[in-house]
Amino acid sequence: MKVLTDTILSFSACTAEIDIPVDQLDIAEWLFSLPEAEYQRCCPPDHISCGTTRTDDGRPMSINVEMIGTGLVIQHYVAEEYGKAYCRMNSISDVFTPNGRTQVNVIWELLAEPLEGGRTRYTNRVTSHPTDAFMAFLEQHGMTFEAAAKARQEAGGDHNGRETPLFAASIARRAKARMSAQVRAA
Repeated sequence: MKVLTDTILSFSACTAEIDIPVDQLDIAEWLFSLPEAEYQRCCPPDHISCGTTRTDDGRPMSINVEMIGTGLVIQHYVAEEYGKAYCRMNSISDVFTPNGRTQVNVIWELLAEPLEGGRTRYTNRVTSHPTDAFMAFLEQHGMTFEAAAKARQEAGGDHNGRETPLFAASIARRAKARMSAQVRAA
């Protein structure tokens, strides 16, 4: 499968503030230990299920199942970079649409940046690229790339706008729980 990285299908970047210093957060730890019920709370009713695994060569993965617009999307995110303040995840995602199944490439970036007063700006950035299979799917169904990109942009932007503040709140709850456990252990 070929990813058309020079072509953007959709792009969305949303931010939310967290009332915790950036050095107290651990996005990778949150992402790779996220319980399914917490994932579902982060974008109801769109988020269906999640889980973690590893690639054959040991890289961490996050498997997410969600509805984005009219498509059921199964994302196979492989960690390209992961740490306390930044994760870059890359997926060849299966998309089940009313017209059938296809695949797109999705880059998901989770970023925490310090703000004044011990606060943090969380950014949830999602970039989708078409694959050759996606372009063939459009041609087979008589759809234009422009129409597909417009629909994906609208659905993806709406979805990201709803999940970003809930992801930020979840990351904050995880950090507070970790800080409380450290205080109790001390």
